Amino acid sequence: MAEIMEQEKQAAETAPGAPAFSETAPAPKKKKRNEKKLVRRIVALVIVAALIAGFFWWRKQHTKQDGAGEAITETVYRGSITSVVRGSGAAVAKNSASITLLSDGQVMEVYVSEGDYVNAGDRLYSIDSEVAVDAVAKAEKKVRAAQKDLSDVTGAAREMSVRADYAGILMDTRDCPVGETVPGGTTIATLVDNTRLLLPLYFSYAYESDIFVGQSAAVSIPATMAQLNGTVHEIHKVQRVSDEGGLLFEVDIAVDNPGTLTEKMAATAALNVGGETVYAYEPGEFKWFRTKSLTTESSSISYKCAWTMLRDYMPVKAGQSVLSLVAESTEDDVADYELALDQAKEALEKAQSNLDALNGVAPIDGTVLSLGITAGEEAKSGTVAVSIADTSTMIVNTQIDEMNVSYAHAGMPVDVSLWGETQLFGVIESVSLTATAENGVARFPMVISVDNSDGALLSGAYVDYSFTASNSEDCLVVPIQCVKSAQTTDGESCKLLFVQGEGGEDAFENLTISPSDVPAGFYPVVVETGISDSYNVEILSGVDEGEIVYAGVVQNDGMGGGIGMYF
Repeated sequence: MAEIMEQEKQAAETAPGAPAFSETAPAPKKKKRNEKKLVRRIVALVIVAALIAGFFWWRKQHTKQDGAGEAITETVYRGSITSVVRGSGAAVAKNSASITLLSDGQVMEVYVSEGDYVNAGDRLYSIDSEVAVDAVAKAEKKVRAAQKDLSDVTGAAREMSVRADYAGILMDTRDCPVGETVPGGTTIATLVDNTRLLLPLYFSYAYESDIFVGQSAAVSIPATMAQLNGTVHEIHKVQRVSDEGGLLFEVDIAVDNPGTLTEKMAATAALNVGGETVYAYEPGEFKWFRTKSLTTESSSISYKCAWTMLRDYMPVKAGQSVLSLVAESTEDDVADYELALDQAKEALEKAQSNLDALNGVAPIDGTVLSLGITAGEEAKSGTVAVSIADTSTMIVNTQIDEMNVSYAHAGMPVDVSLWGETQLFGVIESVSLTATAENGVARFPMVISVDNSDGALLSGAYVDYSFTASNSEDCLVVPIQCVKSAQTTDGESCKLLFVQGEGGEDAFENLTISPSDVPAGFYPVVVETGISDSYNVEILSGVDEGEIVYAGVVQNDGMGGGIGMYF
């Protein structure tokens, strides 16, 4: 280029009358050049528009010729298939326990902290509560009473006898006709020991040191003119003032009853004091040596009188029965008393549990998850004092749907993963036989036990699980999208494959579908399906290996390319 410019320059210099050479190009003729560009652009646009219109006309005509597109087919083949059940759930400790306070109390000591590992029986804390101690004592008393009531209406206790504790006579007896109901705790007589009598007398304090228990006394009975030997039984240092201003004390003299003495008979006595006879200040009156009220045992049940010997002045021997009673009860009464005993025992267990909770010990081996009390505070009823969990074994509470529940059995191994990474070993512990409905699908509660000896799984964490439900080898298999759902003329659900070929009208017998529902070139065949995975399904019967089945359709765009796939 430089050479050409140099030649042109030299030619200009030698030409006669030529101007000097200039490197600046002469200005172009712009108007003529712009008109040519505009024409070219208009022609190009017309050509593009014609091509686009032709394309759409051609596509429209071609689409009318091609119809719905090209059918996709699959071949029935032999293979193997494994059905895997997958799910997820929250993990919690299999064995856990918490202690809840049922009474207020002062927290004395707390022996553990959160995160500590404890063994069953280890002391956790101590709380002082008099209310809880009293509640246990009252509950124990009620249990004993209920046990007695039940014993009274069953076995030997159905018969009750009232007996004399010692020899004597009966007084103030109650009239108890045979067959009459006698309530528990009823006084039926007074037992009087009339084998001896007591004679209270007063002596001067001048003889205080000369009179002693066991000292002999001469007892005189004016009414019978009899004189009996007696003995000083008791001395009472009372201070009675006589009419003459003397100070007196009381002496009880016991006398064996020859059978002719009774209470309120007047008598007096004299004592021998150092060879001197000392007389009582004044005569006294006999009283019975001892008395006792005979009472039927306290009981909430009723008794009927079966036999009696209740009569005033009736002599009795020690241990002799004076009244026989029979429990007045029915089978319903027995059931009521058994229930009352059970309730009393339950109340005792609750009271004892509450008391134990105030002096807490670990109920299980495990880690202390939480503490609700602090030493020195006043703990309130209802407070969860401590929670403990044994996290060495965790359980996953989940649900399995009705389609897969038949595959799940207790003891079946399960793969468990945490965050899709940590792999753990699990075992199906239980599968409930009762389902819950959710979105039209029946789901059965299932519990998976997971070994967590390394502590990788925390309580409350969500995990994924999977297990092999079933496996079939050397079976007929087709892609899962080939299987269609239909109904028979009887209203029952069935599964279909559309097989390539001509099946005739017999293929539609007993089916609610019509030939227009089936792709051209195919006919319906009812099949029995087995297990499936995410892609394929097992065919148990209905077709043979090698048959061609309909899978879907590719909608052709008219240019040899698919623009959509339909199944």
